[in-house]
Amino acid sequence: MLLSIQDLNVRFRMGKSGGVAQYAHAVGRDGAGVSFDIPENSTVALVGESGSGKSVTAMSILNLLPDNAERSGRILWQGRDLLQAPLSELQALRGREIACVFQDPMTSLNPVFTIGAQLVEPLRRHLGLAGRAAMDKAEALLHEVGIPEPKRRLGAYPFELSGGQQQRVMIAMALACEPKLLIADEPTTALDVTIQRQVLELIAGLKEKHRMSVLFISHDLGVVGEIADQVVVMRHGQVREQGPVARIFSAPQDDYTRALLACRPSLTGNPARLMVIDDHIAAQTAVRNGTAAATVRQAQAKDASAPVVLEVRSLAKSFWLPKGLFGKREFKAVQNVNFQLRRGHTLGVVGESGSGKTTMGLTLLRLHEPTGGEVIFDGRNLLTLTDRERQAMRRRIQIVFQNPYASLNPRFTIGQTLVEPMVIHGIGKDLAEREQRARVLLGKVGLDDRAFGRYPHEFSGGQRQRIAIARALTLDPEVLVLDEAVSALDVSVQAQVLNLLKDLQDELGLSYVFISHDLAVVRFISDEVLVMKDGVVVEQASAEQILAAPREDYTRRLLSAVPRGWQPAA
Repeated sequence: MLLSIQDLNVRFRMGKSGGVAQYAHAVGRDGAGVSFDIPENSTVALVGESGSGKSVTAMSILNLLPDNAERSGRILWQGRDLLQAPLSELQALRGREIACVFQDPMTSLNPVFTIGAQLVEPLRRHLGLAGRAAMDKAEALLHEVGIPEPKRRLGAYPFELSGGQQQRVMIAMALACEPKLLIADEPTTALDVTIQRQVLELIAGLKEKHRMSVLFISHDLGVVGEIADQVVVMRHGQVREQGPVARIFSAPQDDYTRALLACRPSLTGNPARLMVIDDHIAAQTAVRNGTAAATVRQAQAKDASAPVVLEVRSLAKSFWLPKGLFGKREFKAVQNVNFQLRRGHTLGVVGESGSGKTTMGLTLLRLHEPTGGEVIFDGRNLLTLTDRERQAMRRRIQIVFQNPYASLNPRFTIGQTLVEPMVIHGIGKDLAEREQRARVLLGKVGLDDRAFGRYPHEFSGGQRQRIAIARALTLDPEVLVLDEAVSALDVSVQAQVLNLLKDLQDELGLSYVFISHDLAVVRFISDEVLVMKDGVVVEQASAEQILAAPREDYTRRLLSAVPRGWQPAA
């Protein structure tokens, strides 16, 4: 056995209260710790929602935890207990025998060092390579993970690479010393479906080539089903179920596992609401108790004759990039985009990273100045308004960004965050009325009154995204542009936010431009879909038509890349 985790408990010291130390348990509790094995040349997946203890369990292996963490139990690496190992022994293992790939490569790669310098570091530290030998090895690693022009990329900085290329660099660094175990912590969560497919295939191929084992951490069972041999399902710091991937997918034993499998949107069928984890568990309990379970309602067709609230004609956006010493060249990020958005409808916009989705959404709002075209709203072209006119119109079209951690001011309370836009646009006669309105909106997005005086860091990612939606609603908008608004959320929180968006649309008659790389999510929430590639709309039709009978090869390729979980052999 390569690695055996036995009765692992992890808790964090949280200070003292009345002279008594306070602890928060992250992994294991009530005398039951986490236990599972990783055999040689196998992939074991840790699955669960955010906060389930997956990453804490994985980071415990090499003690990559904060100083206030306390671990107990046993972590046996080829028979050696790593919990008893001195720091020097762990440092020798890190990168050499056990390597890690993290979720966000941009925060893992040093922005001030070139890719070559960062690849050479583990080669020099663990293998004693230097000079030309180290650079040749670094170039070979980039070639192995599929980076184009690897020799030239050695001199590039992280910001010069796409997200998928950055993740490939992280994998190259992890494989530099040919480790026996690769820990991959949510390595594909923020990537579009085609890049995700490439990274999954890359990890699987490298695992076979180097005969290493992989501990793959994810909240998405669709991804896990395609890469894992064994699955360990965790919730609230405890193992709920574990076993071979085929058994977990075909005959899950635990209600929580069944709920995880069921709460993700599907490419087939379109319910009116997604059931979240607790809904599924309650329904399964009701069936066992012989009581009636709630039926899943199918989505109702929208009014095809609803008035058009937004019409986009020949929208274009170009950026000018340097060429040579004094020249410049035009990069056409968005070209000739046309669509109509009706009241109460949702337009889904899909495509790979770099397809122009986000640039198109930002240009609609003139957060990028357009190169050409028209955006007609309420009979006026938004692209020709003066600054004063645009300020008045902007309150009626709002945006929710992808990253709720970056889009909320950490120094503002939630109350201040919601009140500020009302002050700027003169909504409400006084502070008391604005605060009351803010509290009502918090209730609409499922947060109670206690949230008003708290700060963003006190909330989870899903709660922060709800706050961002509430902030957009403070101005009574008619159109919301949602830019990858659920892509970073785990499946249960994602279902909650998608249900919330549908509820608000039904209640307030909102229209959405929903930008995403996740076709299953777009299928659930959208009425019409635009497929973009290289800044151009390559296909445009109803959500059902796009997914059931795509006309373009590019659309078919996007659909084929969607993870579908474990499938029985034919």
